[in-house]
Parts: sequence; C-alpha cells; structure tokens
Amino acid sequence: MEGVRWAFRCSAWSPTRSEWLLAARCIQREEKERIGQFMFAKDSKSAMVGRLLIRKLVSEKMGFEWSEIRLERTPRGKPCLTHPCPPAGGPAWSFNISHQGDYAVLAAELGRQVGVDVMKTSRPGSGSVSEFFRIMKRQFTEHEWTTIRRAGSDWDQLHAFHRHWTLKESFIKATGTGLTFDLQRAEFHISPEEMQEGRVYSDTKILLDEEEDDSWTFEECLLDKQHHVAVAIGSSDRPVAEEAGMSQQATPPAFILLSFTDLVSMATPLSEEDPAYWDSFQRKQEAPVRQSEQH
Repeated sequence: MEGVRWAFRCSAWSPTRSEWLLAARCIQREEKERIGQFMFAKDSKSAMVGRLLIRKLVSEKMGFEWSEIRLERTPRGKPCLTHPCPPAGGPAWSFNISHQGDYAVLAAELGRQVGVDVMKTSRPGSGSVSEFFRIMKRQFTEHEWTTIRRAGSDWDQLHAFHRHWTLKESFIKATGTGLTFDLQRAEFHISPEEMQEGRVYSDTKILLDEEEDDSWTFEECLLDKQHHVAVAIGSSDRPVAEEAGMSQQATPPAFILLSFTDLVSMATPLSEEDPAYWDSFQRKQEAPVRQSEQH
C-alpha cells in the first residue's frame, strides 16, 4: 500500500514575518484572501498549512511544477486538483486534509479513495459529559455507545468518543457523502480498545448497514495523548494483476511531523510580497476563549 501521511503542529508555529509572507505568496490569490478573512490566527494558520500540504503533495508526489498547480473546491467544499490533469490511464492520487486541535494532517493514496480526520480530546464547552453525550446520542449506534461508556472515567469516555468520531468523519470524507449520510449506517468495532502513542493500528472494522464491509481499511494512531487520527482507505482501483503483485505493508505508514521548512521546500512564490497581510495577521487574536475556560 503506497501512501503519504503528513502532520504539522499548527499550535507550535508562531510564524515570523518572513514565514507568513512567504506562505501567502506560495498559495493562490483567492485562497490567500479567504485565509485572511478568518477572525482568529489559529484558523488562519491551519488553513494556510492545509493549502501548503496539498501543494507539496502535488508537487513532490505527482511531479508538477508548483506554479502550474491549480486547486479548486468541489460543490461540497473538498479541495481538488483541476490543473494540471494527471496522465490518463494510470492510477490517480487521492488526498484529504483535516485540521482540528493543535494539528493539520494530510493523507494521500495512489489508486485508492482516502479520507482523514484528526480530533483533540477536550471537555464540552458547557454542561456535563453525560449531557453532551445525550445531545450526540443519534450520531452513534448502541454498540458504539456501549464501547464508549465502558471506557472508564469521563475523560476516558471522551477519549473513546473522539476516536469513534474520527472514524466516522474519515469514512464520510473518503466517500464524499457529506452531511447527507446517516452516521448510524456506519458502525465501528474498534480494535484494540486502547491505543498507544507511536503505533499505527489497522484492525478496526466497519459494519455498513449492519453488514461487515471488508473493502475498507481504517488506520488509527495517536499524534500525542490528546489527538486521535483516523485514515479511511477504500479498495484499490488498480488492475487485479498489478495489485496482486504489490506487497502489503506489514505496518501501516506513520504520520511524519513536518516543519515549516519542509512545507515550503518545493514552493515557488506566485505573487509579490504583501506587507499589509502580515499587519492584518498580527492583529488577530490567537483563538476564541472556550466557555469552560472562563470559569
């Protein structure tokens, strides 16, 4: 299985003036403007990193010049490559990004559908854990709720909740069904029930409409103690003979933590420097204050 797994810790990145202005020069003008409209610096950084991750993938793995890359969004808002067009006849790269908590992540596969989701375990902004679970009850099946509730303490249950949520989201993002999909149709049987940092697991199974669907593989890992990542990988669109000749990896690929230098290593500036863009970024508050942090 050929795949790319990249992560960037946005919360640890305090961009210098030169870094932020270089990043802004290396993305499309309309994306730069969209990112500039975010109220909080946290959101601007995550969105900027997401665009740079995609462009790095297209340049490094598909072999296209940075200046030739044109990214658009599907009607459902998913980033997609519209130029240059990949060569016809061969397997195409599928990619997906997610950013939440402290990280932005990218997963990509050659010849397979892919979706990725990252979630940081956190307490509800207001109310108790039990009240939060009551509100979210329809998002999971009875089996999933049983697994979540037997995790132990409130914090452990929240940990299990967010793990299940990343699995659901990664699957929805891989299939492209979006908000129209009934989450109870996809039931996850997680394995193991407790994960360790530094390992990637791929034993979790999905029941789709109450029947196990072995055409999907789900890779799971912890980026750190609070951040779950799930990658949903569909069946291959390669010819059977070619797929049979590929050796299955004994261990799924781990996420590689990138630096800002890594992000822009293949980059070519697309526009002139805009000093006002840095001034605007500096005026932004880092992040909103959560209601639970105000007490």
